[in-house]
Amino acid sequence: MSVLGPYRRLLDTPGALLFSLTGLVARLPISMAGLGIVLLVESSQGSYGVAGAVSAVYTIANAILAVVQGRLLDRLGQAAVLTVASVAFGIAMVGLIWSVEADLPLLVTYVAAAGAGASLPQIGSCVRARWSHVLDRPADVQTAFALEAVLDEVVFICGPILATVLATSVDPVLGLVVALVSGVGGSLAFAAQRGTEPPAHVHDHATGPRPAMPWRTLVPVAVVAAGLGVLFGAAEVTTVAFAEEQDAKGWAGGLLALWALGSLLAGVVTGAVSWRISPEARVRRGALAMGCAMAPLFFVDSMVVMGAVLVIGGIAIAPTLVAALSVVQRVVPPARLTEGMAIVQTGIVAGVAPGAAFSGVVVDHHGASAAYLVCLGAGLVAAVSAQLIPRNQPAARPRVTSTT
Repeated sequence: MSVLGPYRRLLDTPGALLFSLTGLVARLPISMAGLGIVLLVESSQGSYGVAGAVSAVYTIANAILAVVQGRLLDRLGQAAVLTVASVAFGIAMVGLIWSVEADLPLLVTYVAAAGAGASLPQIGSCVRARWSHVLDRPADVQTAFALEAVLDEVVFICGPILATVLATSVDPVLGLVVALVSGVGGSLAFAAQRGTEPPAHVHDHATGPRPAMPWRTLVPVAVVAAGLGVLFGAAEVTTVAFAEEQDAKGWAGGLLALWALGSLLAGVVTGAVSWRISPEARVRRGALAMGCAMAPLFFVDSMVVMGAVLVIGGIAIAPTLVAALSVVQRVVPPARLTEGMAIVQTGIVAGVAPGAAFSGVVVDHHGASAAYLVCLGAGLVAAVSAQLIPRNQPAARPRVTSTT
């Protein structure tokens, strides 16, 4: 069977191709909104400091409320929650754009940014929960998670390029407008697909308390995700600084694209392999490989060599993330699966801003090469945390109290 064979079988599942594609469109704001906010606010205020602060408010609000939205998605169902969230996201984004264009007080812009971040539809978690619902074989679920990891890489490669080109070449507003339209339109189209929607899990006095979360597993997995986030944020800032030190700042995007390419290709292969080791073991090995792959970056002093090292370093990313999500899917009760997925996604998001900020300080004081040690440190923290994931934990059993 070819590498793509498992993916073809996967997408032959009724409704799968449609919800995966609409989920791809709906996820574009993840990579476009923060950058679009920076480009729009900076063009109006003339200050990257203010622009970064507004973007940070958006990101922090998203990190804080993502898990809450995940819990509501499990309890009330995707259709209801995503419809409300997408409408709220659209209104908040319109308010943000209007406040900047109309030169309203900055407080209005901050409030709108917080509202947009808090209401951003958690499509990534929803797509993975939907795959877990429509597929029966664990191997197929892993392939589905690998597919979504690849699509995430596509989003993070194409989204920033699209936002930058629109904002700098046409109009600063357009980057955010595309993020708004894709987020709202894609989320509503995704929510409308009721045939593949997981059932809502209502818990009251009749059904009993909610099933407990396996925190002994979930906490170290979340720390691994946060390490990934710090690594992502630090690597982006540091790679731009490295390219500038090499008098090739225009090629910074190319270096980051090579890093993403390594992850993308590894993700494709991951989904096609029938793994004989547990996802917990794969997280441990993947996190260790990810940390080790960051070590050579400190010694590199060439754009060509850096590109090659980043491609190799990217190979560990998607397999580690796929394995981490597979662990969550295996041990978290179905009634709280979207919430569990959201915790992992929130860990990644929560790590990006501190990683970018810390590496920026190191770049200012010690240069780009030293700042790559932040990436190494984040990778090592993830590797240590991965070792704390319990071995041989039993899989969660479906509950019969779910309702539609």
